[in-house]
Amino acid sequence: MLKIRKLYVNIKNKIILKNINLNIKKREIHILMGPNGSGKSTLSYVITRKPNYNIVKGDIILNNKIINKLSPDKISKLGIFLSFQNPIEIEGINMLKYLKYLNNNITYKKIKEYCNLLNIDINKLSRFFNSGFSGGEKKKNEILQLLILKPKLIILDEIDSGLDIDTINIIFRILNNYFLKKKCSIIIITHNTNIVKYINPNKVHIINKGKITFTGNKEVINKIVKYGYNNYK
Repeated sequence: MLKIRKLYVNIKNKIILKNINLNIKKREIHILMGPNGSGKSTLSYVITRKPNYNIVKGDIILNNKIINKLSPDKISKLGIFLSFQNPIEIEGINMLKYLKYLNNNITYKKIKEYCNLLNIDINKLSRFFNSGFSGGEKKKNEILQLLILKPKLIILDEIDSGLDIDTINIIFRILNNYFLKKKCSIIIITHNTNIVKYINPNKVHIINKGKITFTGNKEVINKIVKYGYNNYK
């Protein structure tokens, strides 16, 4: 599905990511953890080709195709979805019209079905994009967009941060169901050491100072709880 080979990334003439190597197969779940400012979100931005995140060398390969130079819209059309860590509000953009724009074939009935799954009040979709939404509602809206777009590679940047336990349970129940039904892969960026209560990863990667310093199974999270990141510098 996704391969990253010897990737170096420059932002404002400063190397942020150094020699990143990653191999994510179809129907795999990978978790990225590490200290604040270690490069986790940067990696997600580079994969989705956010402007000003410059690849110095190395390759990002999706289904055997190098995507280094593609624009964000073309990346999206290839089936890559990135949830925002802090979803923004956009005045002037009607929520319901925007959701229908994402997928011309989506019906109001289907959107309502997804809203019921997420415990979203569908009447709020008459508002501007995320306008007046709580933090949890904005995160649910990210998952709503995911369900409408039906991506093949899902990148979730701290989707669980700042959420109450009920919202976390709803979001991960939907993610697990989507994962089982679709031939997709998921990357979850998180600080939540309880993450394995909600989802079962194939691999856990530790990023520290722009490098992947360790890759292991979910048991490594228990060691992070006990010892912190000092053992993975």
